[in-house]
Amino acid sequence: MSAPAIELKNLEKSFGLAKIIQGVDLQIAKGERHAVIGPNGAGKSTLFNLITGRFAPTSGGVFLHGEDVTGLKPFEINRRGLSRSFQITNIFPNMTVFENIRCGLLWTMGYRYSFWHMIGRQLDVTEKAEGILAQINLSSRRNELAGTLAYAEQRALEIGITIAGGADIILLDEPCAGMSHSETDLIVDLIRNVTEDKTLLIVEHDMGVIFDLADKISVLVYGEVIESDTPDVVRASAKVKEAYLGASLEEEAV
Repeated sequence: MSAPAIELKNLEKSFGLAKIIQGVDLQIAKGERHAVIGPNGAGKSTLFNLITGRFAPTSGGVFLHGEDVTGLKPFEINRRGLSRSFQITNIFPNMTVFENIRCGLLWTMGYRYSFWHMIGRQLDVTEKAEGILAQINLSSRRNELAGTLAYAEQRALEIGITIAGGADIILLDEPCAGMSHSETDLIVDLIRNVTEDKTLLIVEHDMGVIFDLADKISVLVYGEVIESDTPDVVRASAKVKEAYLGASLEEEAV
């Protein structure tokens, strides 16, 4: 049996006397679409930052495909096959849409510190970038500055950059925040498309998105996972509903 794509073992994080993550144990199988939900202040972003190396855990471990990556720097974890997006759109606004995608490809395609290459002449990079632009439906905006794109298009571009590095584990932090219903529908379809055959871990407040995308859902409350199961089980869980101050998840999804 293969190792989980992501495994967290008794993971804890404290800032001073404040315990933000408290003994989280979690396994996410290869190819699974897994969502983390919870009230504001539950520790969801901190958990993401621990997995990706932005924060070092106080104790416990983080494993990718069975390899211990606890304490590694973010770029070292990225080179082991994990890539993420952020709550705040993180693109190069003064570069074109195409150039943003191309930058995301260079390391994984071997153009690392190759200062002697004329990157515009590398047809393999151009071809790959064009393919990703088609995937994220931004081919027609190829030569426009990324900063001029509409908000939803910028989020789509960031997802494109996230997958450009060839990672097989994708973490998305509130990819649909601030979007209209129509924009959200487009982004959900995009996420489903670009994460095909990859492992997805997503944090999102929109319950409609979560129940549409996720194979499994983990509920984080005050730094602890109180439920981790299929959407149907989580939807019916009394303790999950209590954590959401009595509001039913069906109502939130609507």
